[in-house]
Amino acid sequence: MTVIDESEAAVQVTGLHSDFEASAIQLVSARVGWTFSDPLLLRRALAHRSWCAESGEESNERLEFLGDAVLGVVVTSHIYRTYPTLPEGDLAKLRSGVVNSAALAEVALELELGESILLGKGELSTGGQYKTSIVADALEAVIGAVYLDGGFPAAEGVVMRLLEGRIWVSEDGPGGDDYKTRLQELVARNFEHVPVYETADYGLDHDKDFTATVIVMGRVRGRGAGKSKKQAEQAAAQEAWRTLSAEVAKKAALRDAGIAAAVVAGAEDIEEVATVVQIAEVSKVAKAAKAAKDAKVAKISTRRRRGNN
Repeated sequence: MTVIDESEAAVQVTGLHSDFEASAIQLVSARVGWTFSDPLLLRRALAHRSWCAESGEESNERLEFLGDAVLGVVVTSHIYRTYPTLPEGDLAKLRSGVVNSAALAEVALELELGESILLGKGELSTGGQYKTSIVADALEAVIGAVYLDGGFPAAEGVVMRLLEGRIWVSEDGPGGDDYKTRLQELVARNFEHVPVYETADYGLDHDKDFTATVIVMGRVRGRGAGKSKKQAEQAAAQEAWRTLSAEVAKKAALRDAGIAAAVVAGAEDIEEVATVVQIAEVSKVAKAAKAAKDAKVAKISTRRRRGNN
């Protein structure tokens, strides 16, 4: 994929009817990260049927049809190769979590694609540039235009750049993308603290990238990046949630193992169990079992000494 900046996007385009159209071509090219050899393909991708009804030109519906198919192939191929153990039903659910109007509209709105769509006066007056169906369809049309302009590798690069983060979010199912809430609940329950987020942005004003760091109890526990502050924070929260969840689960398993080892070894009072559990938090199960046996032996020895006295 050809990644471009604003200066590279400032191509000379013939056949455009207004400065708005030329500006739209430049902005969308920069935001999706592809330089069009034929910018008129992109112009057609941005032409909604309401505008075409007034201008008499071809709409973006055919490109939308093509882009939908290309999008499906790219995402399906990616998840098939990335998740080799998932059965067909789970793969279908994972794909549907990404290839749907709501998800595509969210991406389109983050790219501010609606501001560049050519709309008729009626749609403009009713806020058509923010309608889910219009912006989602336009994004699919743009993908179709990239495919015609640069072939499958170009389209695949654009799709993965825009959607890869949502693919791994979709892996966790409906509602699984709210990792900030999940992390906050986990930290409050186990550490009695709240996560602290630090964010930064870089790039051109119209094409910024964001990074985020999440800190728990003074330690950096997750980092993330995205095309919005929210996306970056969610990515950082996901990394922290997975790391801390594993740590909490490990401690719980060791604690349970320590208690079990104490019972098996014959611990007779809560002090013995507490001692074994504390050791089990930082040791392997075998060491916990040995600690329990040692505690029992020491107690028996103490009793014998007392009896001899």
